[in-house]
Amino acid sequence: MFVISERINGLFVSVGKAIDRRDARWVQDHAVLQIECGAQALDINVGPGRDDGPAAMEWLVNAVQEVTDLPLCIDTPGTKTMTAGLKAAKNRTIMNSTTAQKKHMDALFPLCREYGSDIICLTMDEKGIPNDAESRTELAMLMITTAMEHEIMPDRLLLDPLVLPTKAGQDQGMKVIKAIEMFQALNDPPIRTVVGLSNISNGCKDRPLVNRTYMAMLMGAGLSAAILDPEDKEMMETIKTAQVLRNEKLYCDDYLRA
Repeated sequence: MFVISERINGLFVSVGKAIDRRDARWVQDHAVLQIECGAQALDINVGPGRDDGPAAMEWLVNAVQEVTDLPLCIDTPGTKTMTAGLKAAKNRTIMNSTTAQKKHMDALFPLCREYGSDIICLTMDEKGIPNDAESRTELAMLMITTAMEHEIMPDRLLLDPLVLPTKAGQDQGMKVIKAIEMFQALNDPPIRTVVGLSNISNGCKDRPLVNRTYMAMLMGAGLSAAILDPEDKEMMETIKTAQVLRNEKLYCDDYLRA
């Protein structure tokens, strides 16, 4: 399980204020904390509605990579802001993200090829997010073939079936799990999969419990990566335990501390 921290994100008030102040020390300390908690990559998002999006992204990427060489997941819907992040990055990058809309793929796959980035592919198009696993899989296949037309091989893709809040669509949790299982049949070796985990608990009373339970279910279906909060100690322990039970990590009595 590849853990991408969701916490370097301007949507969080404290992070947004640090970006506004250009407080590099605060951002760097926050990034180091995520790494100490077990993050293997950092999602970098300057937040919505910024007039200075490209400049803020360039600053944020430079600040974070002064303290880590972990991969950076450049998270923005804006092509100019995405380009600024990719240009500034010295670390390996993951683009977050493209949809199956032709205009998005035509804009972002060339950037992916130019900067040698990996890219998250969201299974949604002009009609929105499909209601079933089969339609999600059709969009995943479309993005795989389109990426290959842009000389981007499947090993650089991460397919995201798009988790929806269980409070709004209780049936969607299992449909996402089915989609992850279906995605693995689209290529040999299977293409990596990723989710934005916290979406499942949006609006729920006990969000950490919902997140942890769903993570265990997703890992049982073969999920490769997740954007989540690594400061949730019980979440990280759930992931480590699932890796042992899936025979992905060697068991020892102190495996939680290993």
